[in-house]
Amino acid sequence: MMSKKFFELFPDPIPTFDLILPIVERWLQEYKGSLNGFLSSEEDWLLINRDLNGRVRLILPERIKESELLRLWNHLASNLMQRLGTHASPNNTGILFETSREQACQGATRYPVDGFANVWVVDRLATEANWTRIAPEAEGTSRIVFFSIKGGVGRSTALAATAWHLAQAGQRVLVLDLDLESPGLSSALLPPERQPMYGITDWLVEDLVDNGDVIFDSMVATSNLSHDGEIHVVPAHGAEHGEYIAKLGRVWMPKLHKDGTREAWSARLERLLQALEARIQPDVVLIDSRSGIDEIASACITDMGANLILLFALEGNQTWIGYQMLFEQWLRAGVAQQIRERLQVVGAIVPELDRVEYLAGLREHSYEIFVDTLYDEIAPIHAKEVGRRPDGTWQVDRLSEGWNFDETDEGAPHHPWAVNWHRSFAGLRSLQGRLAVIDPQEVQSVFGSVIDGVSSVVNPRKAL
Repeated sequence: MMSKKFFELFPDPIPTFDLILPIVERWLQEYKGSLNGFLSSEEDWLLINRDLNGRVRLILPERIKESELLRLWNHLASNLMQRLGTHASPNNTGILFETSREQACQGATRYPVDGFANVWVVDRLATEANWTRIAPEAEGTSRIVFFSIKGGVGRSTALAATAWHLAQAGQRVLVLDLDLESPGLSSALLPPERQPMYGITDWLVEDLVDNGDVIFDSMVATSNLSHDGEIHVVPAHGAEHGEYIAKLGRVWMPKLHKDGTREAWSARLERLLQALEARIQPDVVLIDSRSGIDEIASACITDMGANLILLFALEGNQTWIGYQMLFEQWLRAGVAQQIRERLQVVGAIVPELDRVEYLAGLREHSYEIFVDTLYDEIAPIHAKEVGRRPDGTWQVDRLSEGWNFDETDEGAPHHPWAVNWHRSFAGLRSLQGRLAVIDPQEVQSVFGSVIDGVSSVVNPRKAL
């Protein structure tokens, strides 16, 4: 939120969307005495509801309607609405009443307000993306997400090379191309004659009409690069893409079941993944996420129980501003501790020239945003003293008092795993053909840090 210094410099700012929460916070602080008196038990709650248009209302328990507190709340709500200007609820409807907090939220994004018991901000969003609700980590099979703020960073190539290496080592790998708006990963792992008939978009559309089972067995193909292990690929679309754009416009749809329940699209995606895992029994699932902060990325990172999330980064403001926005959202929503231990920065396309200096700058800027958002204000611990558990998570016995690392700690999540630029992978028409004849040492020289890091998570889990 905005600092007090902002209001000191601009005591009467024009209320814009970015000022809604700072204004609400200031209002809460000014009336803290009255509010804490009301919010003294779990049965008492206050929701700051921000609708699709960015207008604010208060939501209170139904019983307030008939109590002597109604007059006080009308006064408080009127005061807040005056401060919010055009972002106030119109027509003097500053308060709504609901029988329960759960009913009032109805699955919307919500997070607590620091310093106030039983006060939440509720955001009504036009999309299903929800970066503030973190699913618990998947048990059993490792799920690893390859993600980037910007495209064109070699994320899909790194995933394909990692799948190739794991299969060389005898692992059974399941690969999902969830970059639905820019598909292509399957062509890196499958020659044209091996492409399956259907893909993820087909299943998501058919599932809406209870037809998903009909195509389920025709949406997975085995790569010819599997060697000692296996690479099972589920593409974004099938060999014939059909009306792909028309299908893509429907994949985000929730499913309305016959009993009246509503299943979000991300829950449908999780159901598909569970069915694929049950059928294939993989040692690891590698998920290629859409770049950017949208519905697909949200589902991949927060909804599918990822055990490890690789954050591909290029040195530059676009990268770090994007990640900072995302980290700040997690911090603001109070879910940073649920997600931060799964993160790992990857230095993408590290140049041949001045490689050491480039990585030093990348590490410095990565460290800055981790310190500002995800690390605790304690003395740094050392990654070697803490380490990851066999399931890939950080051991919590040493982390219970806080979580922080030194900038130069090579085991820290902010310390980038390097993917080195190499001319043999630049401008390839066929990555699949390149991987079919590549020297393992060459793969290691380019992708070694990522491969070693992923392998350290997968192999111990396989042994459990």
